[in-house]
Amino acid sequence: MNMRINKGWASMTALAIALSLQGCGGDEDTSSVASQIVVNTPAAIAQVSADDYEQNVNGLITAATLKRWKDDWATERAKLGLKGKLVILQVAAGPAGAEYIMPNGSTVFTYLSPSSEWTQVRTNGVIETVQVVPDGAQMDGILKKYNIDPRNDMIVAAMGNGSTGNAMAQGRVWYALRYWGVDKKNLAILNGGNQWINGNGMGAGDFQATASTAPNSGTLSVKSLLVDNTQLQATVQDLLAVLPSGNTNVKNDGVFIWDARSLSQYSAGEMVEYGEDTDSDTGGTQACADAFCAPANPNNYMWTFQNGGSRQGHPFGTLQLQYTHMLDATKGYAYRPKSELAAMLAGGTNSLGVGFVAADYQLVGPGNAYQEGDTIYAYCETTFRAMITGVASAVILGKPTRFYDGAMVEWNSLSHLQDKNGDYILPSDSPWRSDVKSFFRPAVSNTTVNARTITDPYAASANAVVNADKAYKTGEAVTGGGGGGGAPTNPCGG
Repeated sequence: MNMRINKGWASMTALAIALSLQGCGGDEDTSSVASQIVVNTPAAIAQVSADDYEQNVNGLITAATLKRWKDDWATERAKLGLKGKLVILQVAAGPAGAEYIMPNGSTVFTYLSPSSEWTQVRTNGVIETVQVVPDGAQMDGILKKYNIDPRNDMIVAAMGNGSTGNAMAQGRVWYALRYWGVDKKNLAILNGGNQWINGNGMGAGDFQATASTAPNSGTLSVKSLLVDNTQLQATVQDLLAVLPSGNTNVKNDGVFIWDARSLSQYSAGEMVEYGEDTDSDTGGTQACADAFCAPANPNNYMWTFQNGGSRQGHPFGTLQLQYTHMLDATKGYAYRPKSELAAMLAGGTNSLGVGFVAADYQLVGPGNAYQEGDTIYAYCETTFRAMITGVASAVILGKPTRFYDGAMVEWNSLSHLQDKNGDYILPSDSPWRSDVKSFFRPAVSNTTVNARTITDPYAASANAVVNADKAYKTGEAVTGGGGGGGAPTNPCGG
């Protein structure tokens, strides 16, 4: 490693240590907002679902629970210890006859809130990344638009029409609100799309054709939530710090890295799952004798590429299990029973013979996937698919979970490889080259590789998003030119 890289990592380490010590006691001003904020670990943010989802009153809830709430919210909110409104945020309309869950217009409201509201283009200090968690101003705009009181309302993220895409978007609503400090008691995810819950917990009279009109009258800010849940997000800096030195999953390192994408993307086209699309142009699928098989044309792996990436593959030490196996398409894309999800997380297989695979593309087997006490790092291409796996782990199974929000669109960009303009995305001595900690196959031609917006290839930190969000809560200036060096863990505990 050359001197420039050593200096870069040294700067990041020193700055991270310095900032990590803030708030641990000593001479800080105890009257400041920062001193009042509770910093939660991933373990503290996670919650365990009841074995029977019908028993949940936050987290993953059923249609029967939501019907009980909306039909008599005055009584039900008292049972929950709340005093605000019931706000249902549907990411899409449902099918004809079940478009929107019926509000009452006074204490219960159902708004259409598309996924575009819950992402934002931001820079982490190194690279500009699409579709990361919104900043404080955008979140405050959402609270204003839907007149949400994040301390007293119950907020329910619903799909509308059930689909994998809407389950992803539903998860992004939960993630953004939880990240910005909404308490788990004020937040729920409705299990299943409207086409399923109409007849399974609700009836035709529980829906209407239009959504509530957004009043744009809210007055509260995420600054009112004196909680720091930013550890729910993992940055590229965090991920680089926990990866093993080789492409083998390490079972005793306290880390479990979950690739929610397809097996073909994980393997860069070296292996496919039964029925997987193996040609992005024709939409063709491949049959396998078993759950997994080699592709019919192993040299044609470009179908695995998305977003003009410079390469395809996965970070070292990652295990793969596709997000679709968390959901039941026959039930409006509802989450599968907790027992099934737990068995798969531990290394078991589903009825199709599908389970976690390692870099050798073999099933890891029971007991060889998640280890108790591990922190899960969930990712996919843009951390949309990983919202489904992350909800399974963090909201249902109660495992410490962090979302690598930049995801593979960012990871596969941080390469010393050429884009379509003939420019190297990162210089060879950039400390942010993730290709050195990856199994990958490069694009067949650089002419397919989109140019990336690089903020600073030698940045002292890649935590600019998290540091800016922390500063928004406290009103303090962001240090280090917006890059900062926020510690990836809470050194104070708790």
